[in-house]
Order: sequence, then C-alpha cells, then structure tokens
Amino acid sequence: MTDGATEDSDGAEGAVPDPEDLETHVRVLRRYARALMGNPAGADDLVQETLKRALIHIGKGRQVRNLRSYLLTILHNVRMDQIRKEKNHGQQVPLDEAMTVAEPAAQPHRLEYNRLLAALSELSEDQRAVLLLAGLEGRKYREVAEILGQPIGTVMSRLNRGRAALRRRLDDEAPAQAAETAYGKRDKPVRRRHAR
Repeated sequence: MTDGATEDSDGAEGAVPDPEDLETHVRVLRRYARALMGNPAGADDLVQETLKRALIHIGKGRQVRNLRSYLLTILHNVRMDQIRKEKNHGQQVPLDEAMTVAEPAAQPHRLEYNRLLAALSELSEDQRAVLLLAGLEGRKYREVAEILGQPIGTVMSRLNRGRAALRRRLDDEAPAQAAETAYGKRDKPVRRRHAR
C-alpha cells in the first residue's frame, strides 16, 4: 500500500486537518513509534517524516477517510523504508546513545516496562508492528491489515505468533530475574555453630 493509496474524507479536498485533531494523532503516532523502535530520537524522526509525507499528499488534494489509519499506514511505510536502508547501509546509532551508561530502574513498574520493551524488541518487525497496533493502539484486525498492507489472515497469524513469542520471552526471563534478585538480597551465607 502506498502513502497516498488511502482515500480520504476528513473535510474538504486537500484541506489541512484541524490542529487539535492533528495533535491527538501526533500523540498516537509518537506512542506507536517509540514502542516500535525503542529509541525516542529515532521515533521522533519517524513521526516527523510521516507528518511531512502526509501533509505533502493531503496538500496535493488527496482526501482521507480515516486520518489516524492513514497516518499509521504512512508511518509503517516510512519504517519499512528505514529497514531497507539499514539492511543496505547498517543501522546508525547516535553517539550520545552509544555512550550512555545503563542504570537500573528503581521502581518495580519501570522494571516491568523495561522487560516488556526488551522482549518486544526481540520480536520480528512484522510481529512487533501487529502487536503494537492491535494491543497498544487498539486497532481492529481489519484496520491493522489495511495499515500494514497485509491480508487479515496474515495479521491474525502474526498476532498469535507474536503474543506467544512475547509470552515465552517474558516467562523465560522471570525465573532468572527472580533467582538473581533472591541471590542479591543475601549478603553472606548463614553459618551455624555447633555446640561442642
């Protein structure tokens, strides 16, 4: 599906969307892009390129039926373009990110969130996109299929396999993390003295 393949209708032909509606859509795009990429700077670049392409196409008189789906479709296509470039040229990592020292999170909910993000990042791009659109964004299967340009059966299959893979990764990590935490709490082995 190309960027302009969606037919439109949120207003007059070629009209720029209402700024308040656009702000809501931008928040959705940023949330999806950050979860998809795990990199805030890269996600912001992805959203910026998405909005640029959308405004160019809408400015050319394209009508949009469902602006959110239209924007998510463009974001998906921009990400696929990035993946193709990364395969040819390698992924670029900003210097400040490459030199960041990891710090353990202090709050348990933040640890869970980081575990989930790490497990999501290990999934294939196809599975991650379907999981995020259906789970995080609450899109219906048919809409996910339209956004990704895939048959609905493929979307349902990827969603099922992605959920299972995510569950396995989280379940495999939990026992190791629990053992590490329990070991870390014990400072010294307890020694018992026997009476003589």
